[in-house]
Amino acid sequence: GSRNHREEKLGAERLLRLLMRRVLFAHLALGTTAFSATRAGVLRLAPTAVLGNLMGGSQGAKFPPPVVMGDESLMKPKAHGTSETPVQENLRWACDGRTADRICNFNRHYAEYAGYWESTSFLKDEGPASGEIDFYDSNSGKPLFTAPKDRSWEDFVRESKSHGWPSFRDSEVNWDYVRVLPDGECVSVDGTHLGHNLPDSKGNRYCINLVSVAGNKVE
Repeated sequence: GSRNHREEKLGAERLLRLLMRRVLFAHLALGTTAFSATRAGVLRLAPTAVLGNLMGGSQGAKFPPPVVMGDESLMKPKAHGTSETPVQENLRWACDGRTADRICNFNRHYAEYAGYWESTSFLKDEGPASGEIDFYDSNSGKPLFTAPKDRSWEDFVRESKSHGWPSFRDSEVNWDYVRVLPDGECVSVDGTHLGHNLPDSKGNRYCINLVSVAGNKVE
């Protein structure tokens, strides 16, 4: 009863302290000077890869179907980081191009800050009337996700707000162009870093940077 609750609380506190130390060290290593090692700062800036590892994320896992697995060859160096091209100009929802290019093409572990997607025009431009929204690779323009599917707009937004990033489920992934690496990293077949698969009690949950899927459709 109360003893188990106290133990769970202490475990959560230790986890958060460990996360704070890891994120602080990472930002010091990157030369980030405007970082405050508070709980809010940690949860805002923590890379999804670190969150996944500390919360039981898989290392070297093979995720069952419908997941299509990929390997490191997808992310080998190319003409522009891990991609052949920079991100498109005029990304949708007023996403920042420089941030997008850095996260998509020169990054494997870090993410836009938690809640960034809410600061864009996404929630103003889209809504229940939008129906199923297609999300395109910010580099190639290929369709990567379509949401909401098999749930309401409200459910999609609620889950995404809860986790801090747009969160997609299995039926919303276009497996023609999306791959999951053994460590849970989600990438496109063209080498775009998208985010991470962080499964929960409902199944696979693809925690994706909006700047990675704010591309325009290429005809």
